[in-house]
Amino acid sequence: MVFRKILIDPIKSLIEHGRMGGILLILATILSVFVSNSASGSDYIKIWDTHIRVFFLDKSILRWINDALMPLFFLLVGIEIKRELVTGELSRFKQAILPVIAALGGMIAPAVIFFIFNSGHPESIHGWAIPTATDIAFSLGVLSLMGDRVPFSLKVFLTALAIIDDLGAIVIIAIFYAGELHPLMFLFSALVLLAIFLLKRLKVKWSSPYLLLGVLLWYFIMKSGIHSTIAGVLLAMIIPSSLAEKLENQLNMPVYYLILPLFALSNTAIPLSGSVIGQLFSPVGLGIILGLIIGKPLGIVSFSWVMVKAKWSEMPQDASWKQMISIGMTAGIGFTMSIFVASLSFSTVLLTQVSKLAVFTGSLISAIFGIIALYLTLPKNKVCK
Repeated sequence: MVFRKILIDPIKSLIEHGRMGGILLILATILSVFVSNSASGSDYIKIWDTHIRVFFLDKSILRWINDALMPLFFLLVGIEIKRELVTGELSRFKQAILPVIAALGGMIAPAVIFFIFNSGHPESIHGWAIPTATDIAFSLGVLSLMGDRVPFSLKVFLTALAIIDDLGAIVIIAIFYAGELHPLMFLFSALVLLAIFLLKRLKVKWSSPYLLLGVLLWYFIMKSGIHSTIAGVLLAMIIPSSLAEKLENQLNMPVYYLILPLFALSNTAIPLSGSVIGQLFSPVGLGIILGLIIGKPLGIVSFSWVMVKAKWSEMPQDASWKQMISIGMTAGIGFTMSIFVASLSFSTVLLTQVSKLAVFTGSLISAIFGIIALYLTLPKNKVCK
């Protein structure tokens, strides 16, 4: 009885109120960074670089997590956004347009700050897009720590903002950082989407055909040169509502309690050397750090304020401007997409490592500021619906 009261009941409460997923995400990150820089760090990093072949696809464990498991997370959040677009908080234009414009501001302001610090440094200016991204998994993980105190409209706002932000980052990568794109695979992706649409129009109710086509969509999008997570969002938007509801119920537990912790463990395996730490406050480092911790909330809140004051949009229901600032701080967690852009931005190892450390630093500070701000601005005893 004592064991249950001390340990089992609190854990059950955390799970029921949505906090455990965020806690696992943070614990996984701390553990991964610690082990990566311990005596066993090189062996730990090699684990994620180990290649596994499934049929004709050969990928490292890291790539399997990011390219094959994370699309399931995007599928889940896409389903949630679709529901809100159809019947919920984003069903009216004035509500739906706000996260779109806020995300735009949250990309422009960090890029401007990076330009200010790096305008006289041609070797680093190419990293302007690094601080423009918001990490969906980590930002929502931080928000989940507040549980039922968070108004549902704010959860929807941050989810929509983060997805739009990530889509924007993917567009930036495709235009400014693209490798080889494959038009034929684009065509195959479009044909698969058309097939899914036709199934829906024909009112096919079996889930198997949709899931099979979803796997094909994932494969062709991945091979086209676009990040495979887009497949999850596209599939969520096109499948029937009944199937979407079923998938949402099935995906919640594995996504938040398995996929996201694995994502955190694999993506934070970053070794930190003394020479890299010494360059943290160089123009590229400051541009990224300040872009995330200042640029993100500044752009999101200022663009939102203009939209609301001009009556072109409406505030999220039951939300205050102080809470919007808190959400803006939380959106400064760039992490995965920012690290990915950093790996594409520079030709030198030093600049790449410095930029990754700056992303980690800026994201950590944003997470801390976001948690504190949310704690102070959210209602203390009120359970929000």
